[in-house]
Amino acid sequence: MSPKKSDSASEKPATGKGRPTPKRKVAEKANVTNRLAPASTREGKKLQREQLRQQRVSTRAAYMRGEESAMPPRDRGQVKRFVRNYVDSRRSIGEYFLPIVMLVLILTIIPIAYIQFIAIILMYSCLLFSIIDGIILSRKLKKEVAARFPNETAKGIGMYGWLRSTQIRRLRAPSPQVKRGDKF
Repeated sequence: MSPKKSDSASEKPATGKGRPTPKRKVAEKANVTNRLAPASTREGKKLQREQLRQQRVSTRAAYMRGEESAMPPRDRGQVKRFVRNYVDSRRSIGEYFLPIVMLVLILTIIPIAYIQFIAIILMYSCLLFSIIDGIILSRKLKKEVAARFPNETAKGIGMYGWLRSTQIRRLRAPSPQVKRGDKF
């Protein structure tokens, strides 16, 4: 006996989304609700630009204050907050690397070979100490994160902390939330 067509037709496949694909007009109409409506007049466009600018400014201010909702995914979470605070509470040679490089550039302009040689040695030694400090910082951070947050992953934490430690303190984003030397 062969199975009837009606038996096989009544069986639904296990795959698929279970609903028909929406028409293009319906999909485009749904997408429009997510965007700002285009302004039709010059004043409307100007008002819309000003609103977008204010929104960007307020989002940036919230990000610099350290609000979780305004941060990109790479900066979110209690582990990343801990790493930022840990790095911001200490001094590192890496944050002085950029000013030292600027000093080296000025010193290399001087036409005395001995001063130029000393300047280059200064730059490379600062770079070497910065790398060594970054490796030590990375290991300390991973150890502290494993102790304080046992259920969280420590992947990328060392590099995140090291890169933050190489930025000039005033230029770090989000802004430091702790003072140097603070224990937390």
